[in-house]
Amino acid sequence: MKEEEIRKVVREGYARIARQDSNPCCAPTTSCCGGTDLARDISRNVGYTEEELEAVPEGANLGLGCGNPVALASLQEGDIVLDLGSGAGFDCFLAANRVGERGRVIGVDMTQEMLEKARENARRAEYGNVEFRLGEIENLPLADDSVDVVISNCVINLSPDKKRVFAETFRVLRPGGRLMVSDIVLLKELPDFIKDSIEAYIGCLSGAMMKDIYVGTIQSAGFRDVRIMDETLFPIDLMVNDPTAAAIIEKQELPLEELNEVAGSVISIKVHAVKPNGTA
Repeated sequence: MKEEEIRKVVREGYARIARQDSNPCCAPTTSCCGGTDLARDISRNVGYTEEELEAVPEGANLGLGCGNPVALASLQEGDIVLDLGSGAGFDCFLAANRVGERGRVIGVDMTQEMLEKARENARRAEYGNVEFRLGEIENLPLADDSVDVVISNCVINLSPDKKRVFAETFRVLRPGGRLMVSDIVLLKELPDFIKDSIEAYIGCLSGAMMKDIYVGTIQSAGFRDVRIMDETLFPIDLMVNDPTAAAIIEKQELPLEELNEVAGSVISIKVHAVKPNGTA
Protein backbone atom coordinates (compact mmCIF):
# COMPACT_ATOMS: atom_id res chain seq x y z
CA MET A 1 0.00 0.00 0.00
CA LYS A 2 1.13 3.55 -0.72
CA GLU A 3 1.66 5.99 2.16
CA GLU A 4 -1.53 7.99 1.59
CA GLU A 5 -3.57 4.80 1.26
CA ILE A 6 -2.13 3.53 4.55
CA ARG A 7 -3.00 6.79 6.31
CA LYS A 8 -6.53 6.68 4.89
CA VAL A 9 -7.03 3.08 6.00
CA VAL A 10 -5.68 3.75 9.49
CA ARG A 11 -7.69 6.97 9.87
CA GLU A 12 -10.91 5.24 8.83
CA GLY A 13 -10.21 2.27 11.08
CA TYR A 14 -9.66 4.39 14.17
CA ALA A 15 -12.62 6.60 13.32
CA ARG A 16 -14.76 3.45 13.53
CA ILE A 17 -13.23 2.66 16.91
CA ALA A 18 -14.00 6.18 18.15
CA ARG A 19 -17.60 5.67 17.05
CA GLN A 20 -17.51 2.27 18.79
CA ASP A 21 -18.44 0.44 15.63
CA SER A 22 -15.50 -1.94 16.13
CA ASN A 23 -12.50 -2.28 18.37
CA PRO A 24 -9.34 -3.67 16.77
CA CYS A 25 -6.43 -3.10 19.10
CA CYS A 26 -2.79 -3.70 19.76
CA ALA A 27 -2.87 -4.89 23.34
CA PRO A 28 -1.59 -8.33 24.33
CA THR A 29 -4.69 -9.74 25.98
CA THR A 30 -7.25 -12.44 25.46
CA SER A 31 -9.80 -10.19 23.81
CA CYS A 32 -9.92 -6.77 22.23
CA CYS A 33 -13.60 -6.09 22.08
CA GLY A 34 -16.44 -5.85 24.52
CA GLY A 35 -16.54 -2.37 25.99
CA THR A 36 -15.28 -0.69 29.14
CA ASP A 37 -14.60 -3.78 31.26
CA LEU A 38 -12.39 -5.40 28.65
CA ALA A 39 -10.63 -2.11 27.93
CA ARG A 40 -9.73 -2.01 31.63
CA ASP A 41 -8.55 -5.63 31.53
CA ILE A 42 -6.37 -4.87 28.52
CA SER A 43 -4.84 -1.86 30.25
CA ARG A 44 -4.11 -3.82 33.42
CA ASN A 45 -2.33 -6.47 31.35
CA VAL A 46 -0.02 -3.93 29.69
CA GLY A 47 1.02 -2.17 32.89
CA TYR A 48 -1.60 0.32 34.07
CA THR A 49 -2.52 0.33 37.77
CA GLU A 50 -6.01 0.42 39.22
CA GLU A 51 -5.26 3.90 40.51
CA GLU A 52 -4.40 5.08 36.99
CA LEU A 53 -7.51 3.48 35.50
CA GLU A 54 -9.67 5.29 38.04
CA ALA A 55 -7.89 8.62 37.50
CA VAL A 56 -9.01 9.30 33.91
CA PRO A 57 -12.39 10.39 32.53
CA GLU A 58 -14.83 7.67 31.55
CA GLY A 59 -14.46 6.89 27.86
CA ALA A 60 -10.80 7.94 27.64
CA ASN A 61 -9.49 4.37 27.84
CA LEU A 62 -10.32 2.43 24.68
CA GLY A 63 -7.94 -0.45 25.42
CA LEU A 64 -5.76 0.34 22.41
CA GLY A 65 -2.31 0.36 24.01
CA CYS A 66 0.53 -2.14 24.14
CA GLY A 67 2.26 -0.68 27.22
CA ASN A 68 2.23 2.17 29.71
CA PRO A 69 4.66 4.88 28.50
CA VAL A 70 3.58 7.31 31.23
CA ALA A 71 4.82 4.96 33.96
CA LEU A 72 8.36 5.07 32.58
CA ALA A 73 8.56 8.65 31.39
CA SER A 74 9.67 10.13 34.75
CA LEU A 75 7.26 13.02 34.35
CA GLN A 76 7.83 15.97 36.64
CA GLU A 77 5.61 18.82 37.75
CA GLY A 78 5.76 21.60 35.18
CA ASP A 79 6.77 19.38 32.25
CA ILE A 80 5.33 19.99 28.79
CA VAL A 81 4.39 16.59 27.35
CA LEU A 82 3.47 15.57 23.80
CA ASP A 83 1.50 12.38 23.11
CA LEU A 84 1.81 11.04 19.57
CA GLY A 85 -1.48 9.51 18.45
CA SER A 86 -3.41 10.53 21.54
CA GLY A 87 -6.70 8.83 20.69
CA ALA A 88 -9.42 9.50 23.26
CA GLY A 89 -6.83 11.00 25.63
CA PHE A 90 -6.05 8.18 28.08
CA ASP A 91 -2.29 8.75 28.40
CA CYS A 92 -2.72 12.52 28.10
CA PHE A 93 -4.94 12.62 31.18
CA LEU A 94 -2.54 10.43 33.15
CA ALA A 95 0.33 12.71 32.14
CA ALA A 96 -1.71 15.80 33.03
CA ASN A 97 -2.22 14.48 36.55
CA ARG A 98 1.56 14.15 36.93
CA VAL A 99 2.69 17.48 35.48
CA GLY A 100 0.13 19.48 37.45
CA GLU A 101 -1.25 22.94 36.79
CA ARG A 102 2.18 24.36 35.91
CA GLY A 103 2.63 21.71 33.24
CA ARG A 104 0.84 21.08 29.97
CA VAL A 105 -0.01 18.08 27.82
CA ILE A 106 -0.56 18.20 24.07
CA GLY A 107 -2.17 15.30 22.25
CA VAL A 108 -1.81 15.00 18.46
CA ASP A 109 -4.06 12.71 16.44
CA MET A 110 -4.99 12.58 12.76
CA THR A 111 -8.50 11.20 13.35
CA GLN A 112 -11.12 13.90 13.83
CA GLU A 113 -13.50 11.51 15.60
CA MET A 114 -10.82 10.68 18.18
CA LEU A 115 -10.08 14.37 18.73
CA GLU A 116 -13.75 15.12 19.33
CA LYS A 117 -13.95 12.28 21.84
CA ALA A 118 -10.78 13.44 23.63
CA ARG A 119 -11.87 17.07 23.77
CA GLU A 120 -15.25 16.09 25.17
CA ASN A 121 -13.53 13.93 27.81
CA ALA A 122 -11.31 16.88 28.78
CA ARG A 123 -14.26 19.23 28.94
CA ARG A 124 -16.37 16.94 31.11
CA ALA A 125 -13.51 16.25 33.53
CA GLU A 126 -12.38 19.91 33.51
CA TYR A 127 -8.76 19.30 32.46
CA GLY A 128 -7.38 22.79 31.91
CA ASN A 129 -3.81 21.68 31.22
CA VAL A 130 -4.56 19.39 28.25
CA GLU A 131 -5.16 20.28 24.61
CA PHE A 132 -5.67 18.15 21.52
CA ARG A 133 -4.47 19.10 18.04
CA LEU A 134 -5.32 17.64 14.66
CA GLY A 135 -2.20 16.54 12.82
CA GLU A 136 -0.07 13.73 11.49
CA ILE A 137 2.83 12.49 13.60
CA GLU A 138 5.07 12.77 10.53
CA ASN A 139 4.37 16.53 10.46
CA LEU A 140 3.82 17.67 14.03
CA PRO A 141 1.92 20.93 14.59
CA LEU A 142 4.44 22.16 17.19
CA ALA A 143 7.40 24.53 17.25
CA ASP A 144 11.04 23.45 17.49
CA ASP A 145 12.40 22.72 20.99
CA SER A 146 8.97 23.18 22.59
CA VAL A 147 8.32 20.07 24.74
CA ASP A 148 10.13 18.26 27.54
CA VAL A 149 8.81 14.73 27.00
CA VAL A 150 7.31 12.81 24.08
CA ILE A 151 5.24 9.69 24.77
CA SER A 152 3.42 7.34 22.42
CA ASN A 153 1.53 4.08 22.85
CA CYS A 154 1.26 1.59 19.99
CA VAL A 155 0.99 4.30 17.33
CA ILE A 156 4.36 4.82 15.60
CA ASN A 157 4.13 1.31 14.10
CA LEU A 158 1.07 2.56 12.19
CA SER A 159 3.10 5.24 10.39
CA PRO A 160 4.34 4.52 6.86
CA ASP A 161 7.32 6.86 7.49
CA LYS A 162 8.77 6.08 10.93
CA LYS A 163 12.06 7.80 10.08
CA ARG A 164 10.14 11.04 9.62
CA VAL A 165 8.22 10.50 12.89
CA PHE A 166 11.41 10.22 14.93
CA ALA A 167 12.97 13.18 13.11
CA GLU A 168 9.91 15.28 13.95
CA THR A 169 9.98 14.05 17.54
CA PHE A 170 13.63 15.07 17.82
CA ARG A 171 12.81 18.49 16.35
CA VAL A 172 10.08 19.38 18.85
CA LEU A 173 11.93 18.12 21.93
CA ARG A 174 14.06 20.56 23.89
CA PRO A 175 17.73 19.67 24.41
CA GLY A 176 17.77 17.15 27.23
CA GLY A 177 14.18 16.16 26.45
CA ARG A 178 13.07 12.55 26.79
CA LEU A 179 11.32 10.10 24.50
CA MET A 180 9.35 7.19 25.95
CA VAL A 181 7.31 4.99 23.64
CA SER A 182 5.54 1.66 23.86
CA ASP A 183 5.26 -0.03 20.48
CA ILE A 184 5.00 -3.23 18.48
CA VAL A 185 8.13 -4.58 16.74
CA LEU A 186 9.19 -7.81 15.09
CA LEU A 187 11.83 -10.42 15.84
CA LYS A 188 11.57 -11.70 12.26
CA GLU A 189 9.77 -10.63 9.13
CA LEU A 190 6.06 -11.33 8.78
CA PRO A 191 4.67 -13.33 5.83
CA ASP A 192 3.74 -11.21 2.82
CA PHE A 193 0.01 -11.91 3.18
CA ILE A 194 0.07 -10.20 6.60
CA LYS A 195 2.28 -7.32 5.44
CA ASP A 196 -0.24 -6.63 2.69
CA SER A 197 -3.31 -6.95 4.92
CA ILE A 198 -5.45 -3.89 5.63
CA GLU A 199 -6.84 -5.57 8.75
CA ALA A 200 -3.33 -6.22 10.04
CA TYR A 201 -2.32 -2.61 9.50
CA ILE A 202 -5.18 -1.28 11.59
CA GLY A 203 -4.38 -3.93 14.20
CA CYS A 204 -0.73 -2.82 14.43
CA LEU A 205 0.83 -5.91 12.84
CA SER A 206 1.75 -5.27 9.22
CA GLY A 207 3.24 -1.83 9.88
CA ALA A 208 5.64 -3.09 12.54
CA MET A 209 9.43 -2.86 12.03
CA MET A 210 12.17 -5.29 12.95
CA LYS A 211 13.33 -4.52 16.50
CA ASP A 212 16.93 -3.62 15.60
CA ILE A 213 15.80 -1.38 12.72
CA TYR A 214 13.31 0.38 15.00
CA VAL A 215 16.01 1.14 17.58
CA GLY A 216 18.44 2.14 14.83
CA THR A 217 15.89 4.56 13.36
CA ILE A 218 15.62 6.33 16.73
CA GLN A 219 19.42 6.57 16.96
CA SER A 220 19.68 7.87 13.39
CA ALA A 221 17.31 10.71 14.26
CA GLY A 222 19.93 11.99 16.71
CA PHE A 223 18.76 10.46 19.98
CA ARG A 224 21.22 9.14 22.54
CA ASP A 225 20.93 6.71 25.45
CA VAL A 226 18.46 4.65 23.43
CA ARG A 227 17.44 1.75 25.65
CA ILE A 228 14.77 -0.94 25.53
CA MET A 229 13.39 -0.83 29.07
CA ASP A 230 11.09 -3.82 28.69
CA GLU A 231 9.89 -6.27 26.05
CA THR A 232 7.05 -8.79 26.08
CA LEU A 233 6.08 -11.47 23.58
CA PHE A 234 2.58 -11.26 22.16
CA PRO A 235 0.63 -14.28 23.48
CA ILE A 236 -0.97 -16.56 20.94
CA ASP A 237 -4.46 -15.75 22.22
CA LEU A 238 -4.08 -12.20 20.91
CA MET A 239 -3.79 -13.59 17.41
CA VAL A 240 -6.83 -15.79 17.94
CA ASN A 241 -9.13 -13.25 19.59
CA ASP A 242 -8.12 -9.85 18.19
CA PRO A 243 -10.79 -9.18 15.53
CA THR A 244 -8.20 -7.85 13.08
CA ALA A 245 -6.05 -10.95 13.50
CA ALA A 246 -9.12 -13.17 13.35
CA ALA A 247 -10.05 -11.64 10.00
CA ILE A 248 -6.59 -12.48 8.65
CA ILE A 249 -6.70 -16.02 10.04
CA GLU A 250 -10.14 -16.67 8.56
CA LYS A 251 -9.24 -15.19 5.19
CA GLN A 252 -5.98 -17.10 4.90
CA GLU A 253 -7.13 -20.31 6.64
CA LEU A 254 -3.97 -20.30 8.73
CA PRO A 255 -2.99 -23.59 10.39
CA LEU A 256 -2.10 -23.43 14.09
CA GLU A 257 1.62 -24.01 13.53
CA GLU A 258 1.83 -21.00 11.20
CA LEU A 259 -0.17 -18.93 13.65
CA ASN A 260 2.24 -19.84 16.45
CA GLU A 261 5.18 -18.87 14.27
CA VAL A 262 3.67 -15.47 13.47
CA ALA A 263 2.75 -14.75 17.08
CA GLY A 264 6.26 -15.67 18.23
CA SER A 265 7.75 -12.98 16.01
CA VAL A 266 5.71 -10.05 17.42
CA ILE A 267 6.72 -8.29 20.65
CA SER A 268 5.78 -5.19 22.61
CA ILE A 269 8.69 -2.98 23.70
CA LYS A 270 9.14 0.12 25.82
CA VAL A 271 11.93 2.37 24.55
CA HIS A 272 13.60 5.34 26.28
CA ALA A 273 15.83 7.90 24.54
CA VAL A 274 17.21 11.39 25.16
CA LYS A 275 17.83 14.39 22.91
CA PRO A 276 21.40 15.54 23.68
CA ASN A 277 21.92 18.85 25.45
CA GLY A 278 23.30 21.61 23.27
CA THR A 279 21.56 20.37 20.10
CA ALA A 280 19.92 23.13 18.10
